[in-house]
Amino acid sequence: MSIPDGSRVIEIVAWAALIIFTVFVIGFAWNPTPFAQFLAACGIAIASAHAVLVLGWKDTAGFVLIVLVVTFSLENIGVATGVPFGSYHFEVGATLPHIGLIPIVVGPLWFGMGYFSWIVAETLLLEPDVQFRTKFQIVSLPLVAAFVMAQWDAVMDPPEATISKAWVWHDGGAHFGVPLSNYLGWLLTSWLFFQVFAIYLGRRRRHAPTRSIGDIRKLRLAAIVLYLSSGLTYLTPWIARQSGETTDAAGHIWQIGDLREATVVMMLFTMVFTSMLAMLRLAGDRSRR
Repeated sequence: MSIPDGSRVIEIVAWAALIIFTVFVIGFAWNPTPFAQFLAACGIAIASAHAVLVLGWKDTAGFVLIVLVVTFSLENIGVATGVPFGSYHFEVGATLPHIGLIPIVVGPLWFGMGYFSWIVAETLLLEPDVQFRTKFQIVSLPLVAAFVMAQWDAVMDPPEATISKAWVWHDGGAHFGVPLSNYLGWLLTSWLFFQVFAIYLGRRRRHAPTRSIGDIRKLRLAAIVLYLSSGLTYLTPWIARQSGETTDAAGHIWQIGDLREATVVMMLFTMVFTSMLAMLRLAGDRSRR
């Protein structure tokens, strides 16, 4: 029996760790406990390491800077004025340092899921050996990535805001206590930092990637799995058949069981579908080579 070389062992260990982390995310990340916050911190660290492997240190730093500037600016404007998200405030992270009115953890969370959303969109639109060869790609990729990102919020926001009350929508909203303006604000915010990043990359990276196509596929698959796990976590409370009632800030009473099931429906036809398309694209690229 042959003994795997060092790189193969590292790859096996990395995939095993990814699977274990994903299981923990699906099982526990839906409930804003200290352990869930620890998992979120791990997810941000994984996104950072993944980005360095894919983009390099300089471009990762550029993406982080762009995301933090855009998101903290718009989140502060949003809390202060209600534009573009609607009228809300954060309850989560109240004891943490703040950037203006926003808990410091909010920006890194935008980065982590934003980066995975970018890779999902890149998988859907670009072959592994293609990087921004046309102006059309520099425009289309940020737009698709923004919708991929907003899909996560459409799944996550109702249970987190209305049941867990990690943040509070002052006037409630038709989507289980969340207003439409929130999702439009997410699209705008995501599109802004993705578009700035695409323009930045388009000027810096017009060369072929240095990694092999096989490695790029594996890295993309890992990102898709991590993106999807953040939606699959909401299966857990639905399977557990949570019941009872919850009331939003506008005084509207929602059935928790209805909200949990509606979250699973939303997740199935958004994040699961998009992730499936991305995985099929990876499989199709491989079969053609």
